[in-house]
Order: sequence, then C-alpha cells, then structure tokens
Amino acid sequence: MDERPMKHLRLAVVPLRILLAMTFVALVVAEAMSFPGMFAHMAEESPEFSRVRWPLLAVCELGMICVQVVIVSTWRLLTMVNEDRVFSRASLVWVDAIVWSTGVAWLLLFGLFVMVLATSDDPGNPFAALLVLLPATAFALLMVVLRALLLQATALRTDMEAVI
Repeated sequence: MDERPMKHLRLAVVPLRILLAMTFVALVVAEAMSFPGMFAHMAEESPEFSRVRWPLLAVCELGMICVQVVIVSTWRLLTMVNEDRVFSRASLVWVDAIVWSTGVAWLLLFGLFVMVLATSDDPGNPFAALLVLLPATAFALLMVVLRALLLQATALRTDMEAVI
C-alpha cells in the first residue's frame, strides 16, 4: 500500500487539530467572559437594549455550543480517519451530531435574521444578517449531502469487505 496519501493526510490533520483546539478554547473564553461582559456593558450603555440582554446572550451561548459540538465531532472523525474506521456505522454518530448542531445553529441564525428584519430601520442590518445566513444554509445542506455520501461509501466498503 502506498503510504504517501496517509503522510499527506497527517500533514493536514495536525494543523487542523491545532486550529480546532484553539477555536474551542477561544469559544470557551467567549462563553465565560467575553459575551456576558459585552451584553452587560451593552445593557448599561443602552438601557433600551437591556430587555434583550439575556435572550441575546442565550442565543449566542447556544450558537457557540453548536460550534463546539461540531469541533468535537470533527476531532473524533479525524481520529477515525487516522485509524481507517471512518467508513463505518460508528462514524455516523459524529456526522449526525454535526448535522443536528448545524441545524440548531441555522435555526438560531434564521430567528435572528427574522428579528433583525422585523426591527431594523436600516436596510444594511438585514442584508448583513442575510450574508451570515446564506453561507450557514449552504454549510447545513453540505453536511446533509456529505452524510448521504458517507452512508453510500460505508455501504460500498461493507459490500467490498464481504466479497473479499
């Protein structure tokens, strides 16, 4: 078996894991310190926004948790790739976690988009929200397609192993 593809894969997996770990830590810091402080400051500076402080914080926290679920699931899938077990039913648990958390994050973004659309008097704000919502939609649909491809590849691998 040619080892070059695995070597190239390892060259991509290590930096990806470093980036995933850094992103996860940054999200924990944002969840624990940055966002609560930012929304508290916003409520102090603009009392008219104090009523939305807690709902916005909850939405942001839930969104960051969704991203953390994707990070952990991706980490587990990378481990399965390194162990040549990615084309198995066990990997579907992690892919399903990515699909579901992406779906929840999309619903949060869509809700924010609707809220911005309904309350904004500046057309730039809904447009900016739409610029976030569109790639999130594409990512969510891409995850559904990749899940279907993984199912097909897993079935093919199972069939090939049965023949061999």
